[in-house]
Amino acid sequence: MRILVTGGAGFIGSNLVHRLCAAGHRVVVVDDLSNSSVANVAGLDIEFIEASILDRVALGKAATDADTIVHLAALGSIPRSLSAPLRSHEVNATGTLEVLETARGTGSHVILASSSSVYGSVPQQPRVETLPVRPMSPYAASKLSAESYAMAYAANFGLRVLTLRLFNVYGPRQSVGHPYAAAIPIFIDAVLTGRQIAVFGSGQQTRDFTYVDDVVDVLVDAAEGRVVNDGPVNLGFGNAASVTDVIDTIGQIMGTTLSVEHRPPRTGDVLHSVSDPTLLHSLFPSARATPLNSGLTHTIKWFINGH
Repeated sequence: MRILVTGGAGFIGSNLVHRLCAAGHRVVVVDDLSNSSVANVAGLDIEFIEASILDRVALGKAATDADTIVHLAALGSIPRSLSAPLRSHEVNATGTLEVLETARGTGSHVILASSSSVYGSVPQQPRVETLPVRPMSPYAASKLSAESYAMAYAANFGLRVLTLRLFNVYGPRQSVGHPYAAAIPIFIDAVLTGRQIAVFGSGQQTRDFTYVDDVVDVLVDAAEGRVVNDGPVNLGFGNAASVTDVIDTIGQIMGTTLSVEHRPPRTGDVLHSVSDPTLLHSLFPSARATPLNSGLTHTIKWFINGH
């Protein structure tokens, strides 16, 4: 298969590209390298196009003859969206619209990476896809807009679409050292550099931390099977862990106690977010969750071995 991966030099994208290449697929990557590194896909037999998904010409060239487009390119981070809401919308919503319009011309199947953040302030746990959505940040709103466009293109233009709501993905190749880094790489890097960890809130907020290999398993199955669904699908496994649980587990694996400074909760963050994986398992019966301890162990080894 010929598969286009937008954001393919980023965290999830590069892990996916490595797997697709190993499986013998022809892979095209579009990435503007604003939140990623070409080193993540160095040495792979791929076609790499350094461009933004807002570049219609480059996107059209990349998507030529693509059986599937896995759309991972995004401007992540709730805090970043609060600082630059217009840019967040432009990349996440308008960028997705450009991908969908390109796919409409090529007839490509589209897999869209959305976010569990779209559930926002809805109190019910676990999150099931039939719940209402109440975004609490511009980032979440931009992802919901992207979902809506995908569903509209499916309904009106017959586009084959699968929208996946990702829950707190972590693992190797997740970057650190920038203001919008995710929690787990920040925690690991803090231990390695002897710094104190800043925890926003009590640390009892829970997330469905999902190991990147488990996400890639689903993405590969979805691409190879050209899987579609008429609504969004959670990509999380219902395994709730608190931020404090994660910190304690990292400390146990690394044989140390992490120094924590508690700060006020951040605007736009939700207290609890855990997936109901029922629909996921119905579409992908072989999908399995890596236990948190195992996933963190693999991630820590990656950091220690110099990435």
